[in-house]
Amino acid sequence: MQLAANQLSAHLAKGLRSLYTVHGDEPLLVQEAADAIRATARAQGYTERTVHTVAGAHFDWSEVLASGGSLSLFADKQLIEVRVPSGKPGKDGSQVLQQIAASAEGNDSTLTLVVLPRLDGMTLKGAWFAALDSYGVTVKVDPVERKALPQWIAQRLQQQGQRVATGEEGLRTLQFFADRVEGNLLAAHQEIQKLALLHPAGELSFEQVESAVLNVARYDAFKLAEAVLGGQTLRVQRMLDGLQAEGEAAVLVHWSLAEDIRTLNRVRNAMDAGRPLPMALRENRVWGVKEKLMERALPLIPPAQLAQWLQDAHTVDGIVKGLKQPDWPADPWDALHRMAVKVAQALAPLRG
Repeated sequence: MQLAANQLSAHLAKGLRSLYTVHGDEPLLVQEAADAIRATARAQGYTERTVHTVAGAHFDWSEVLASGGSLSLFADKQLIEVRVPSGKPGKDGSQVLQQIAASAEGNDSTLTLVVLPRLDGMTLKGAWFAALDSYGVTVKVDPVERKALPQWIAQRLQQQGQRVATGEEGLRTLQFFADRVEGNLLAAHQEIQKLALLHPAGELSFEQVESAVLNVARYDAFKLAEAVLGGQTLRVQRMLDGLQAEGEAAVLVHWSLAEDIRTLNRVRNAMDAGRPLPMALRENRVWGVKEKLMERALPLIPPAQLAQWLQDAHTVDGIVKGLKQPDWPADPWDALHRMAVKVAQALAPLRG
């Protein structure tokens, strides 16, 4: 049984199952989902808890099986937590997890919680994960995308009795807040909690948020590439500045941007050869957010413009490797700014 993270509370209110799997790459939300399961378990008498963290290829999985078969003299219900930080339990782990899943049904004395990172498509189709999903409840924790971050912040503020102003001022406040914490959800949570300590319940002004919320944003090169394809020019400039300040390698940033341009070109060539756009995107392994962005942009990008972007990518490749190019900045980050902003500005009119 599969659940989204926002469905978990309603599910737990109806009753507790004996096997849960939480997987995702957002530590705060994974922790909150696991905490909700633990709290419900404690309330229903699961007073004993054992935690196993799978580290290394030689982890002794027999300890996990042994935990399931033993209860202390002081508890009649127990929670067994299995954390697999790598998401790869190995051959022995795979067999044990399948065994645990098969024995979970009807087991009222032991609740098993498996905590995993974000899993790739192949792992999700593996026998051990299929067993966990078949016999228990799997909770997928998705990251909060930048577009949804202001609303997420507003909801968290509401939970602690605070809110921003209505109308344009409130939107401005939430956008400012989101810019300060983008890519760092745990820090965003902490900044929200800080506002509860600094100010009473009720409406928060822009000035109060501005003076309290630190700039704790964290960026990565792949999210930058999505912002470029999305035509988010100001965000692109802010992310490039942030990546440079964090010490990210210019060559990695260039690779991420250039790879998207090359992918656009490959998909365009496939379309010119008669392939339908959705098929061309799948064949080039484009899915998720980028699939939607490219699907919207590709039919409207003139071939000459795409060819120029390819040439720019080639030029900046030389610059980040130390070569000087006529009419281009010598500094790699300045060159990356010019290249990325040129593409973002061209795609900005396509934004919905």
